[in-house]
Amino acid sequence: MKSLRIAAHAAGVLLLMGLAGSAAADASVIDNQALADDTDGTNWAAYGRTFDEQHYSPLTQINTDNVGRLGLAWSLDLDDVWNVSTVPIEVDGVLYVAAGFSVIHAIDVRSGKLLWKYDPKVRDKMRMAWGIRGMTYWNGKVYAGAQDGRLFALDAHTGALVWETLTTEPGDNRYITGAPRAFNGKIIIGHGGADFGHVRGYVTAYDAETGRQDWRFWLVPGNPADGFENKAMEMAAKTWKGQWWKYGGGGTAWNAITYDPKYNRIYIGAGNGGPWNAKLRSPGGGDNLFLCSIVAVDADTGEYVWHYQTTPDESWDFTSTMDITLATIAIDGKPRDVILHAPKNGFFYVIDRATGKLISAEKLGKVTWAKYVDKKTGRPVEVPGARYEDGEALIWPGSAGMHNWPPMSYSPATGLTYIPVHEMAGYYNDAGRDPKTWTMSTGDVMGVNGFNEDVPANAGSSSLLAWNPVTQKKAWSTPTPGANNGGTMATAGNLVFQGQADGQLVAHDAKTGAALWHYDMGVGTMASPISYEVDGKQYVTIPAGWAGGQMLLGSLSAQHGWVGRDHPRRILTFVLDGQVKLPPSPPPSRPTPLADADFHVDPVLAKKGEALYGRSCVICHGVAVVAGGYAPDLRASAIPLSSAAFTSVVRDGGLVTRGMPPFAELSDDDLLALQHYIRQRARYQPTTWDKISNAWHFITLMLKMKLKAWFG
Repeated sequence: MKSLRIAAHAAGVLLLMGLAGSAAADASVIDNQALADDTDGTNWAAYGRTFDEQHYSPLTQINTDNVGRLGLAWSLDLDDVWNVSTVPIEVDGVLYVAAGFSVIHAIDVRSGKLLWKYDPKVRDKMRMAWGIRGMTYWNGKVYAGAQDGRLFALDAHTGALVWETLTTEPGDNRYITGAPRAFNGKIIIGHGGADFGHVRGYVTAYDAETGRQDWRFWLVPGNPADGFENKAMEMAAKTWKGQWWKYGGGGTAWNAITYDPKYNRIYIGAGNGGPWNAKLRSPGGGDNLFLCSIVAVDADTGEYVWHYQTTPDESWDFTSTMDITLATIAIDGKPRDVILHAPKNGFFYVIDRATGKLISAEKLGKVTWAKYVDKKTGRPVEVPGARYEDGEALIWPGSAGMHNWPPMSYSPATGLTYIPVHEMAGYYNDAGRDPKTWTMSTGDVMGVNGFNEDVPANAGSSSLLAWNPVTQKKAWSTPTPGANNGGTMATAGNLVFQGQADGQLVAHDAKTGAALWHYDMGVGTMASPISYEVDGKQYVTIPAGWAGGQMLLGSLSAQHGWVGRDHPRRILTFVLDGQVKLPPSPPPSRPTPLADADFHVDPVLAKKGEALYGRSCVICHGVAVVAGGYAPDLRASAIPLSSAAFTSVVRDGGLVTRGMPPFAELSDDDLLALQHYIRQRARYQPTTWDKISNAWHFITLMLKMKLKAWFG
């Protein structure tokens, strides 16, 4: 009997081993070969689907002829996270979504059921209300960054932690919000932080199996007295003046990183300067490499190959951290390997991948800071006055950019790039700052006067733009609601999908822009859709929920009526002939400021409170105390009316469980000042840009800049 039990046990083990082997044999291998295959649309295993970052699906089951039959297959509400402004990935019928503070959710595509969830426990450490924009898959593991600077790998089947490593330094201002990329058995990640002081940007490549650091490339030079990490940094230092290293310099690569298998290179999209103000950062000028550049490095060693700088000596937050898309297009009748790039500064660039040389650059819309980009030099020809030489300037676009992080997509079938663009002016003012005496401080990190007024609802507009990179001309465009909308996805079914701020998911004809189908998601979004195939069916998935950068902008953000704690954060998945009904969502709403006739505002205290609010509260509660949709609108909250309640929540952490971090450093006087500022703003009435005072001031500024441009 004992021998039979042993034999039976052995047979069972062999059976399990056989089943495991069979399952392993059926599992997709996600490696260089898979991520370089543009023709197989079964999986969406990386941020941009494949190495080329085109956000394009070659699937055709859903197309212009039948998209009207698209219906909901399932939805999943995520009640314990606040931000779903992210791009999911999918492999072998499992959807992976990074929501909130890098909480990874694995969801069965067939049923919509949650399989596992991994929480890296970031929420208690961070105060900034940003989430993670995506993740990647490699060799059976899911990789994501955490806002506190960690990079971690999870077993894709169980959600168990395989390894994690801190990519930043403890206590510094760096953080991660971007998606890592996988290539050659490595995982690469950058970081943000240039807007928060004393940060010098870099990207780091790690071994995908162990998390061991392989190489690191710095994007701006450090103190020359300490020596340079490589010849590239020595070269870059010659383009800086003064003592820039005291401020960090900036150059953070927080989003766009693209691997090119043909040339075995990594293209890095570098960010803005730290501080923004070039007069303070690098007195005396200089291009300040590699700010606002695409930098090509060897994928195996991290050694510099070439760079192209979109905005030399940048002074406006014109990052080049937007999509770096690879394509082969006809230039002068011959196929050419190119990069397609639409950074914040408003131009669309076509760059030679082999050499880094500019092929062409044209304005996507209203651009007033530069006349054009000189094709011979590759440099923008700036408009005098745009650098706020006289202390202030109004230019288009502003620091939000004409194109921000929500991904654009490129369709090889149509040859068009689909860009979520928005047009909004930027006002820059550095009055009172002398390069000889200025020092970076907590209240003055960017070197410009902060914009503390509410942003009117009609201050910006947006559209979905189809752009031909060969002719550098618009193919078509269609208006979109508000000023911020989601990223795009193109498909071989001749469709372009985009989630909108008004809560609609729309499918457009990729050739004409005609809206062929739309679906009410119950809440707006800035996330991007993906498409993949399971059991012979093509699916489309999009996260929906109102959070991300748009929640900062006061009335501009609040105009759609989404309130983060009232409206859902959800994952929606569609399939042809889907019949599932979406759970109801509350209608859009707007807060009503509380009347408080007995509270007498002290203007001096309110002014102090304004500065404190800008440092500690604005990211969640919105500019000028006009909430954009995530955190409660403090004008309508009773808590600031009570000193005891306000102290309990703000300083003592009374609402930590609801996402409100404690600010233990605030004194009683600080809290009182904040109360007075909040009550002052509660009596504010929203305006629009057509008010005479605003219009006259802006027109005057523009006339001054145009006169300078015309007559020098």
